[in-house]
Formats: sequence, C-alpha cells, structure tokens
Amino acid sequence: MKRLITVLLLVMLGFGLVYLNQRPEPKFFMASPPDKPPARDNEYDLIVVGSDPEGIAAAVSGARNGLKTLLVDTRPVLGGLMTRGWLNTIDMNYSPGGEILNKGIFLEFFRQVEGDSFDVGTALKVFNTMVENEPNLSVLLDVKEIKPVTASTAGKTEITGIEVTENNIERHISGKIIIDATQDADIAAAAGVPYSVGMSDMGYQDRFVAVTLVFQLKGISQLDWLRMGASLLAERAKGEHAGINTVSAWGFGDIMAEYRPTNKQLGMRGLNIGRQNDGTVLVNALHVYGINPLDKQQLEKARQLAEAELPHIVKFLRKHIPGLEHARLAAAAPELYVRESRHIYGEYRLTVDDVLENRDFYDGIALGSYPIDIQAVSREFKGAVVGTPKQYAVPFRCLVPQKVDRLLVVGRSASFDSLAHGSARVIPVGMAAGEAAGAAAALSLEEDIGLREICYDRRLMKELRTRLNEQGMDIKSFSYPEPVTKHWAYEGLKFVRRYGLVFGGYSNRYNLDEEMTEQRFINLLSWITRLAGPRDTQMPPLYTEGNALTIEDVSYMITRCMGKQFNKKEAYRYLKEMNFFDRRVLQEVRENNGVVSSGSAYMILKDYIQKGVVPGEG
Repeated sequence: MKRLITVLLLVMLGFGLVYLNQRPEPKFFMASPPDKPPARDNEYDLIVVGSDPEGIAAAVSGARNGLKTLLVDTRPVLGGLMTRGWLNTIDMNYSPGGEILNKGIFLEFFRQVEGDSFDVGTALKVFNTMVENEPNLSVLLDVKEIKPVTASTAGKTEITGIEVTENNIERHISGKIIIDATQDADIAAAAGVPYSVGMSDMGYQDRFVAVTLVFQLKGISQLDWLRMGASLLAERAKGEHAGINTVSAWGFGDIMAEYRPTNKQLGMRGLNIGRQNDGTVLVNALHVYGINPLDKQQLEKARQLAEAELPHIVKFLRKHIPGLEHARLAAAAPELYVRESRHIYGEYRLTVDDVLENRDFYDGIALGSYPIDIQAVSREFKGAVVGTPKQYAVPFRCLVPQKVDRLLVVGRSASFDSLAHGSARVIPVGMAAGEAAGAAAALSLEEDIGLREICYDRRLMKELRTRLNEQGMDIKSFSYPEPVTKHWAYEGLKFVRRYGLVFGGYSNRYNLDEEMTEQRFINLLSWITRLAGPRDTQMPPLYTEGNALTIEDVSYMITRCMGKQFNKKEAYRYLKEMNFFDRRVLQEVRENNGVVSSGSAYMILKDYIQKGVVPGEG
C-alpha cells in the first residue's frame, strides 16, 4: 500500500513539474524597486520604517485607511527577508479546523505567489504591485541611514519623525505616527525603548540563535527532482520529518548530520529546499553559531565563514543526496537570515504560557498557531519544539512600546518573550500585526487619542477589531482549553518551561507522570540554579547511582546546593521539617513508592527557587 501511495504521489509530482516547466522562465531575480515617483514630501501622517513583509502590510494598511503614508528603508528593493535573505518558504498558521488563520493583507499576498514556497522574483513583483496600487503610499528606498527624531514634553518622550541620509545629505521627515518594522527594532531602540536581546530574558547571556546564509543551486533537472522526491517519500514512510511537492522539499536530516564543517562555528541541519521558476533551488540549512546579530563585524564574519564553506557543502550534497549529483553552486543570498535579536518591552509581553495555553485577549489583533520552534544555538543544541498551540491571539499592547509615544513596533522584535517569539516571529503573524498597526494609526489620528490609550479603551479596541475584519481579517473570540493545564503539577511544568528546559514537541507530550531520571534531574537542578539563582551560587559535584530517583535523592542534591552536609535521610527530614515540599508532591511520591515523577520534580524545582531555598526571582 505504501509503495502504491508513493507511486501516485510521484506521478502527481511529475504532472506538477510539467506544468511548472511550461511557464515562462524569467531570470532568477529582477531586483527592481516599485514603479513610483521618488518621495519628496517632508510631512506624512504615517511613516513606516522597514520594508520587510510586516512593514509592507503596515504601510498598505495605513494608506488604505486614508493616511498619507511613507515607506522607507535602507534596502534597494522591497521584501527584506524574503527578497534579500531569500527566505522563500512561509511558516503557515492554520486554525484547529484547518483554515488559514491570517487573512487580510497576508492572504492577499499569499494568493498571488506559488504557495508556502515561492519564487523570490514573484514575491518581489507582488510586493511592488501592492505598493504601486496605493495612491496614498510613497516609497523611499536605498537611503544610507535612518534615525528617529524625538521630543520630550512633561517627562514623556515621543517620536516626531525620522532623519534620513541620502547622498550624504541629511533630511528631516515629520510623521504623526511611526511604525518600526525593521527586523531589529532599530528605530525603537534608538528612541529609548527598553528591550532584551536574544535569550537574555531567560538568563542566557550571550546565547544567540544561529544565523543562516541561504544559497542557490543550479543544474537540477526535472528527473533529479523526482529522484529526490522518491528518497524523501521513503524517509517519510519511515516516520522521518521529510516531504516534497512541486515547489519545495524538506528532509535528509540523518544524512546532513554526518556533514563535518571545516569550522566549529558552522553546522548543517536537514535541508529545506525551495524551487524557483528558472529551475534553480534555494537551500536553507547552513547555520553559523555564536553570532551577536547586533554586531555588524560579527555578522560580516558569519557571512565570510558561510561563503567559504559553501563549496564543501555542495561537494557533500552531490555525493550523498539523491537528485543533487549534478548540482552546482549558483549564488548566495544578499543578506543573512537572522532569526532573533531584540525583543522590546511593550505594554504587554506575550509569554510562552500565553501561546501554549491558547489564550485570547480583548485586544487581540493577530492570530498564531505555529509551534514554538527554538532553532539551533550551538553544535550541542540543535533546537527543539517547546510545544504547539491550537490558536492564540497577539494583543495590540505587544505593539505599543514602553516609554516612547506615537510609535508602534511590528515584526519579530515586538514585545514577545524569547520563547513566545519562537512562534510569533513567523511572517503571517507579523503581516497581520502590521496590518493592525496601520489601521490603529488611522484610528488614533481620527479619534485624537494616543496609541497607549487605545490599548485600554475597550470601545476603541472593539472598533479596531471591527475595522480589521472589514479589511478582510477574521478576528473573533475563541476558546481552546489545553488539557495539561489541569494536571496537578502544571505550575511546576510552567516554571521549568519558562527557562526553555522542557519540551512538549509537536504533540505537547510532557510526560508528567513518568519517572524522572537521576541525570535529568541533576541537569535541571544545575540549569535552574544557574539561571534563576544568585550569580555566585556554586554547584557541588553530583553523581548518578544508576537507581530510580527517590525523594531522598532529590533532598540530598538540594541540600548540597544549600551548602549542607547531610546524608540522604537527614536531608529529607530537614526539608520536610521546614515545610519545603508541596503536599501533593509528597502524596504522589508515596503513591509511587518513593520514586519521583517528572511532575513532582518540576514542582520541587519551582519551590527550590520560589521558596527561597536558593534565593531567586520568586
């Protein structure tokens, strides 16, 4: 039966490729700006800085809501990560019923490209057309530098416009409202908005998600693509994360795990391949570790390392990947794909619990459902899925930054904690938030009320959501209870999960009732002490004994961290006398003949910090 399904899929794939090859074959990438006259005015209702997809959605939305709008960027063309970083596959959000969640301007874009994997040239053409069709929208590209202009009144800071540098000449442009759609929230940061960087909000200092250089291969025929498909479908039949259609392919994780880079800062993951209209493919798989995304010198170093590695990678692919035997390196993306940098602090910060508990909000203006997918940070940690929501809302408050007025922030650097960002960073969510920001700017000016005040005005938030729905979005209340929240040890799970130390995967299986191993508990205790305890806390040496983890084992380890010299029975008696253990932990341990489950272990670790046994954040 599996063989028959594979044959049928390959036949369908073959017909799809015939159709694909019948279309005109344009040059790979025609890097042209939109056909609009140069923006010469110096006053606008709305200025959107950054022409990534999120910024385009914000600018188009503002213009459609009647605002005189300027879209400005340092890049020479629209599209940012899609057209400069060559990220040509979209991480989609679907409702529990299987419908596309993000409608409105995102869906308008999506319906004009080839699917969730697309031709980069097509994306640029669509973006250009969307911008060209808006008479209220002006565009200013390829400027050298963009800086915010701020003013302070009565102790409050507000942004009043931007200063751009063109041909070594500075130009001041006034704006009533500014939307920062830059990838790194550069305008917000320069204006004084507080932020965290990378995973620092969890206590991981100088720990950054890997950056990627997407590269292009040529010399791959239709027959090669079919051969690749046969191998990937065979992988999928074995339960591997693999698959293929007419425009994209993904998999070969086991094969790529055997690749040995020439530099320890480099690594390869399973291949994500996007087919272009000219027959070339784009490959998203090369990681560069340990790069601070806000350091231009480190980014340049990352690019140099990646480019030097590409010939070795292509040689490996030709030898080991079916269908790529004739592949040749064609080019590398103009920009690196940077997944994470700043996370601003807004009126509200979306949390990992918000995402995985499927929370709705009165001011929800965008919907998400993509898994919390934490990408690789090193050769040792290649990434993990923290959990998968059914559906959650992004509050408008996440777009409103602290300390600076007349400013909104959209995109991956909005007010999300670093784990929630693993889901909310995806482009459909960002474009939905961008559309909401453009509409909110119009509402703010029409009502003569500040953006921060709109956040807490239920009537105006209802009006904003109504306006978004009239524009084609589908924002409405929902409720999807998450079963794990009813578990007696859920508070412990939440505590440990907030530090990125427990993963539920795509099916949200946290195995709370299964036994905790000795080594796993030692690792968790070490990390929790390091991340949530005092900086000068020294971890004592702890060892496994090869037995089931008991409550006395746990007591001994914790009192050793406290600097106590007890044996196991003394340690347990000491902690029990100080009422350290939650009564439900003791009950569950008794029922398990003294053995500690994962749920009990997480509750113990929570109390270890929150009860001040080791003074922590509380």
